[in-house]
Amino acid sequence: MKYVTLNDLHAALGAKMIEFAGYNMPVLYTNLIQEHLAVRNGVGVFDVSHMGEFKLVGEKALDLIQLVTSNDASKLTDGKVQYSCLPNDNGGIVDDLLVYRYSATEYYLVVNASNIEKDWNWISQHNTFGVEMTNMSDDLSLFAVQGPDAIKVIQKLTATDLSVMEYYTFTTGSVAGCDHIIISNTGYTGAGGFELYVPNADAKKLWDALFEAGAEFGILPIGLGARDTLRLEKGFCLYGHDINDETSPIEAGLGWITKFTKPFINHEHHKAIKDAGATKKLVGFEMIDRGIPRQHYLIKDADGNTIGEVTSGTQSPSLNKGIGMGYVSAAHSKLDTEIFIEIRDKAIKAKVVKMPFL
Repeated sequence: MKYVTLNDLHAALGAKMIEFAGYNMPVLYTNLIQEHLAVRNGVGVFDVSHMGEFKLVGEKALDLIQLVTSNDASKLTDGKVQYSCLPNDNGGIVDDLLVYRYSATEYYLVVNASNIEKDWNWISQHNTFGVEMTNMSDDLSLFAVQGPDAIKVIQKLTATDLSVMEYYTFTTGSVAGCDHIIISNTGYTGAGGFELYVPNADAKKLWDALFEAGAEFGILPIGLGARDTLRLEKGFCLYGHDINDETSPIEAGLGWITKFTKPFINHEHHKAIKDAGATKKLVGFEMIDRGIPRQHYLIKDADGNTIGEVTSGTQSPSLNKGIGMGYVSAAHSKLDTEIFIEIRDKAIKAKVVKMPFL
């Protein structure tokens, strides 16, 4: 078990701690609905220091990134961020990730905590370009300050003008007297906000400053439970649920990050799926009858035939109804298609809807 720098602080705040991706992480502080709505309508802070960060430096850093990722990183300019994925050799996804461009010869990759070692080994294996790679995952803490009031909180602590930062951009500055903070605007909640990458030595100082500055806005610490319900309402994929080692980004509706304008690992496989049409597709659905869908619940048609499986599901705190994502056969993927979720041996009616849900 690994521990984030502020592990003891979260325990002192009364957080319910669970093992997640090999880390002891806060899943809940008070109440899931309260935490969820605090972010959707106000401001909350997630300690997501378990995430992984790699630095790639060298004249051919872009060449390596272009080979191992599905998106076209040549479109990035300094200070821009790109969502992408790492295709594997057998048609699935090693991980999804963010690519940060500092300069033409320096990039940061932000990867999922559960895949840090796997991703590092995968990228290293393909680094025939002489790119200098540094794993910074254990040196940085990461706070996601999310919600419509997040900008008001952070702006009190920094001279950096946050109002000019567009979605999927980043900069480096001083926040709360802590220097060399990476400030990014990517978000995994769809509620707006910023991520702050801070050296571990300054993590407590920055955390305390955020909560002092945010007191007037009712700022709350938020656990991974609400992070999951928030991202699901926005239709964001979670690795290990909606995408994995066996799913093609084309099947997952991630064709927009799969660019065939350049070669990447196993690109021919995914191009063939795109050209032929995927036989299964990731769809969003909402419950018509009362019920809460969960991962691995079977999806059936009106005749009781299994047509897929739920990958993510919850009772949406914002919509007050059951919502979910899952793979279904292409014939059942059209909007408004009636499907049934098997919950405790009962077929509960649902329908395919457009994402995001909110």
